[in-house]
Amino acid sequence: MHTVAEENLIATLTVAAPTARVFAVLADPTTHARIDGTGWVQDAVDRAPLTELGQIFRVDMYHPNHPDGHYRIANKVRVLDPPRAIGWLPGTENDEGHLEFGGWTWRYDLAPLGPSETEVTLTYDWSAVPQFIRDYLHFPPFGPEHLTNSLQHLAALATPTSRAGTPVRETPAERS
Repeated sequence: MHTVAEENLIATLTVAAPTARVFAVLADPTTHARIDGTGWVQDAVDRAPLTELGQIFRVDMYHPNHPDGHYRIANKVRVLDPPRAIGWLPGTENDEGHLEFGGWTWRYDLAPLGPSETEVTLTYDWSAVPQFIRDYLHFPPFGPEHLTNSLQHLAALATPTSRAGTPVRETPAERS
């Protein structure tokens, strides 16, 4: 299910996995390319798990309409409430390491529906994007189905068994 509000897209999906497992997948930047429903996210540059507010993690991107095709996004962790919520603010980083953020955010809210199910709500919010950015970028840059696709990819990654039926090894934190 997805909804379109005035300046955000919201999608919700029930995932057949414990909340801690879903959160662990989201907190791992190396999974973001497989979660992404557009195919724009390519690879994690910073591979450390997301563990603190203000943490910066970079990912390589590709979009055919971007002036460079391949580019890099620097994301700043804005919400971190394990295992209930995680979110970040995408931006860019210049050659001197100065970060600039465009004002749009990604946020995942997780609600346990029992020991092995989690309701995940994904919100893409562009309400804080300044007009000068809106003058050259169309918001949202994708349809609402992107969020639904992303949640389905997240569900596949977080499910305790692989597609082949082989159990996926859990970390000690996920077992508790």
